[in-house]
Amino acid sequence: MNTTLRVGILAGESSGDILGASLMQALRRLQPNILFEGIGGPLMQAEGLHSRHPMERLAVMGIFEPLKRLPELLHIRRDITNYFLANPPAVFIGIDSPDFNLTIESRLHAKGIPTVHYVSPSVWAWRQNRVRKIAKAVDLVLTLFPFEADFYRKYQVPVCFVGHPLADIINLLPDSQLARSELNLLSTAKVIAFLPGSRQSEVARLGPVFLQTAELLSLQYPDLMFLFPCASSHCKRQLQSMIGPAHTTVRLLNGQSRLAMEAADVVVLASGTATLEAMLLKKPMLVCYKMAWLSFAIISRLLRVPYFSLPNLLAGESIVEELVQKQVNPSSLVTKVVKLLAEKPQNQHISQRYMQIHQSLRMGASNKAAQAVMKLL
Repeated sequence: MNTTLRVGILAGESSGDILGASLMQALRRLQPNILFEGIGGPLMQAEGLHSRHPMERLAVMGIFEPLKRLPELLHIRRDITNYFLANPPAVFIGIDSPDFNLTIESRLHAKGIPTVHYVSPSVWAWRQNRVRKIAKAVDLVLTLFPFEADFYRKYQVPVCFVGHPLADIINLLPDSQLARSELNLLSTAKVIAFLPGSRQSEVARLGPVFLQTAELLSLQYPDLMFLFPCASSHCKRQLQSMIGPAHTTVRLLNGQSRLAMEAADVVVLASGTATLEAMLLKKPMLVCYKMAWLSFAIISRLLRVPYFSLPNLLAGESIVEELVQKQVNPSSLVTKVVKLLAEKPQNQHISQRYMQIHQSLRMGASNKAAQAVMKLL
């Protein structure tokens, strides 16, 4: 009789939910009799995860912003840790959210429970001393990008580069016309997709700027369409409260961020995993990074890399434009969006780099990650 394999798994935001759901599918193919417990979003729950807390309660960013919710975050972390100490899983997999997951992993690892961290923290970019904490907390790190695995090997941390699931899912040649058809957009329309992020704090900072940019662009170009995919119902309500009567060409979508980007001529978005999606979809983009000034002042002094967006980090050169803090303003965004529209199609060098990076990350990531987990067990 097959025994049930119990797996603890925890994702703290929507990008982790995507990775987690795909990994769960791959693990189930290897071990059909499997039970998942922990924290995850709708995609992981659809794969059978019993989530002990709502994932969106963990989605905070910055240095000081989490302090506002510290009692709740500590309560959730304590509950998860105590639950798995009392009911040890065969393995615990923390997906991203390192400040939350690594403490749990460390406690469980100390009690002999195998631990895996999926998605490397940006230790190669800042706070490099964290690699020692990671080494003590986990049995295996699964990285999405090759330069991350190289970093861990230097410190003798067990690591496996698996590639990125999005590179497997997204076609090498996107179909913008099909995406437009699914969104009921004219094939000839000029479309801008704005993605202010999945966190409430990101939407609060970038939402007004993006909506003002759309308003200014519509005055110059009345035929432009603006798509705002909303990561959650709360984010949608946030944006709805910001929209004025002049925003007649703004469409708020329920999710559908990938479809919106595929349909777009230009994408304007918050720094994060969505920038990788936009690159895999071969889209001209502007990457925006805006956070509390004190958090930014501290982080910017600790950075050890010249770029913050994934396309530039993966390319090792500036292939997309990055805007930070005060640079993220409607006037600047309008000028740069107009420039990108005029330059479409993109120059050959950027198109080639997009394709090269896409192919280098296309490795059957979820299957490779699942095999690495089972090998550990």
